[in-house]
Formats: sequence, C-alpha cells, structure tokens
Amino acid sequence: MEPHWDDLRVFLAVAREESLSAAGRRLNFDPATVGRRVARLESTYETTLFIKSPTGYALTDVGQRLMSHAVRVEQSLLDATEEMIGQTSGLTGQIRIGAPDGSANYLLPQVCANIAADNPDLEIQIVALPRVFSLSRREADMVVAVSPPTAGRLTVQKITDYKLHLAAHRRYLRQHSPIKKLEDLKNHNIIGYVQDMIFDKELDYLNEIGVRKINLSSNSVSVQINCVRAEGGLGIVHDFAIPFMRGVRKILPNEVNLTRSFYLVRHADDRRHEKMNRFSEALCEGMRHEVARLEALS
Repeated sequence: MEPHWDDLRVFLAVAREESLSAAGRRLNFDPATVGRRVARLESTYETTLFIKSPTGYALTDVGQRLMSHAVRVEQSLLDATEEMIGQTSGLTGQIRIGAPDGSANYLLPQVCANIAADNPDLEIQIVALPRVFSLSRREADMVVAVSPPTAGRLTVQKITDYKLHLAAHRRYLRQHSPIKKLEDLKNHNIIGYVQDMIFDKELDYLNEIGVRKINLSSNSVSVQINCVRAEGGLGIVHDFAIPFMRGVRKILPNEVNLTRSFYLVRHADDRRHEKMNRFSEALCEGMRHEVARLEALS
C-alpha cells in the first residue's frame, strides 16, 4: 500500500513541531486526527516513525530517513505548482523567516511590511527566537543568521554588515560616575547575555571588550535593550535599534565599536524556486536599506 501525500504532510508537520497539537494547529486538524494519520503511515511502512518523549515526539532513525525523502517530495510539489501557475506580478502563499530577536524586532517589521504591501496575496511569518534555527526540519523557509553555517545542504548569502556600540540612557549617566575610559565600566551596572545561553560566538560582545562582570542578563537582546532603556545600566546595543530608544546614547564610541554581519541561509534545493529567489532578493535589499537608514539616525 502506497502512502498518501496527505499523510506525509502530517508526518512532516509532527516532525517539525514535535507535537501532535502543534502540528494540528499548523494544519488546522485536531490532534486526534494527526495521531491517526501518523499511525496509518506507520502501519503502511510497518515501522515506528516517532518515539514519545518528555519533550514531545522525536523521530526514530527510520523517521529521520523518511523525513529527508518527504522534504524532497514536498519541494517537488512546490516547484511543480510554481511552474504550472507561472511567474505572476506578485508573490503568493506563505513564507516563514527565522531570525534572532534583534533583527526580528528592529529590522524585519519595516522590511516585511514593505514586501507585504507589494504582494497582498503573500503571508509572511516572522519567527523571532534567540537560538539557531533548524532548516532541515523546516522550522523556517529561510533564516537570518549572525554567522554563516558550515554544515548541511544550504546556500548562504551575506546580507550586510551592521554596527554595535556601548550605550546607556541619559538619566542613568547623569546619576552615576563619569565614563571616560573602559576601566570606568567597573563602577557601573552592565547588561548583557546570560553567558551559558549565548547561542552564537558572534554575540559574546562583552567578553570581546574585556568586561567579565554582568549585573543584569537575558538570553534575549530585546530584553537587554529594554533594560538599557529602563535606565538599568550599560549594554551593547545595535546601532539600528538606537533610533527606537529615546534618551539612549552611545558611550565610548571610539573604544567600543563592533561590526557584525547578517547572512541569509536557505535550503540548497530552494535555488530552483522562483518565489523564494524573488522574496530573498527583496528581503536582502530591504534589510540593507533599513540598516543604512537607521544607523544614519543613531
């Protein structure tokens, strides 16, 4: 008995979401239906595809192998649909972007709003998480990353460089001792990442400038930025975020002047997908323009 594509589609949703209920929400099915579809597929293949664990549904070795084949089937159907429909004047369907929360909060809203305005039949989903996304599990169609991956069947495109500086609220600075050199930072509250939750070495800013003591920390850069804005101390802030932070200014801009880069990471197979190519081009161009515009205001 051959498996139905609908069952493979449910299988992929469970594999990506690691939950029957989350997969059901994604597909607009109830969890019981999702469970029956998975059971039917396991019966078809006469094997176990998932193991229920405390954290959700984990793929077995056979499930992992099936997923790689199912993803290729999914991509072939997308390619066929696009070829039959042809290139229209606007993009349609759904595209999910994974991004660290700094770019997701301060860059992507403006960029994606512009793309959406030009493509009213396109649904853009921005998933902001302070961690590395898995493209192999299709957690997203494409990912904005702060360092290029070195493994996997992926395509990587550099989007743009961006600047970061030490910053604080003017009221905080008025109430505390002057900062004239890096050594003066030891007398101030420092805001940064929770050290054991830094998911990319490029984010270890404070260690790079020799600051070891952190008074207030979070795994989210947006929380850190709000702590700076709330006069909680000094933190490393993206220049493109400063225009959104009334009363916040740069500190020791010559001594603390960091440069990082954004990269767009995609599935290698998506190079043949015209919709993804057109969206990627618009996204990268929009991000480059927005970084330049906001940094000029900072």
